[in-house]
Amino acid sequence: MPELPEVETVRLTLAPAVGSRVTAIWTSGLPLRLNRPIDIPALTRASRGHTLEGIRRLGKYLLLDFDGRARGTVLVHLGMSGRLRLGPRAAPRADHTHVIWRMGDRELRFSDPRRFGLVSTLERGREREHPSLAKMGPDPLVDTVDGACLHAAARRSRRTLKALLLDQHVIAGIGNIYASEALWQAGIRPLLRAHRLSRPRADRLAQAVREVLDRALGHGGTSLRDFVDADGNAGEHAHYLWVYGRDGEPCPRRGCNGRISRVVHDGRATFFCPRCQHP
Repeated sequence: MPELPEVETVRLTLAPAVGSRVTAIWTSGLPLRLNRPIDIPALTRASRGHTLEGIRRLGKYLLLDFDGRARGTVLVHLGMSGRLRLGPRAAPRADHTHVIWRMGDRELRFSDPRRFGLVSTLERGREREHPSLAKMGPDPLVDTVDGACLHAAARRSRRTLKALLLDQHVIAGIGNIYASEALWQAGIRPLLRAHRLSRPRADRLAQAVREVLDRALGHGGTSLRDFVDADGNAGEHAHYLWVYGRDGEPCPRRGCNGRISRVVHDGRATFFCPRCQHP
C-alpha cells in the first residue's frame, strides 16, 4: 500500500493539473472501498465546471481543492493498487479505470484493480469531520511529531512499538515499509512494548521517522508492485531500503556484523537486525 512518501510524490507530480478546469466527469459505476458506490452527484457538484486550485495531502490521503461557491474538495486514497495519472485525453484508457476528470486535452484518471481505494467529497475547511480524517494523527512532514509527542503516545500503549507507528491515529502516513526502516535507523527492536520506550529513544525514533520519509521522498517513493507517480514513473527507493525485504542479507549499519531477520507479527512482515536493534 502506498505510504506517505508515495502519496506525496503523486501530489508533487500532479502539479501541472493545478489551474485546469474540469469540463466533464466519467465514472465506471463500480463501487470502491467497502463495496460502496461513488457519490456521483456530489463528485459532479464538487469538481465539474470548476478549476483545480490546489492539491494537499493529509497522511495517505490526497485532497483536490476546486474553486466555485461550493469550494468542494475531492478526497482520494490509493488503497493497495490505486493510481492517479495525468495524461493526454487521447491516451488509451487503462484497465480498471473508475474515475476520469476531463481537463481540456488532458485527463486525470483514477484506476484501481483491487478497488480498495477511495474517491469521496467533503467541504473545504471541514476536513476533520469526514469519517476517514476525523481521528487521524499528526502528519510527520507537516505537523510537529517530536520525541515528546511519541513518548506520550507510547506510555499509554501496551502494543509493540511497530504497531504504534502503524496506528494512523498516532502518526499519519507511516506503513509497513517505513516503520521497519525508521526502527532500524533508530536502533530499536520493532517488537519492543511501546510503554517501555524511554524518552531519549523516543527522540531518536522521531528523528528517524522524519529522516526515513524525507529520504524515500527524495527517491520518488518505493515501488514494489503497483505504485507509480502521476506521470507513470516508478519510485526508485526500493534500491535504497536498509532492511525491508532484505532478510538474510548483512546489516548495512557500519560496524554491525549481524544479518537482517524477518518475523511475521499481527499478520505483517517485519524486518530488523537482531544484533544492533536493541530490545
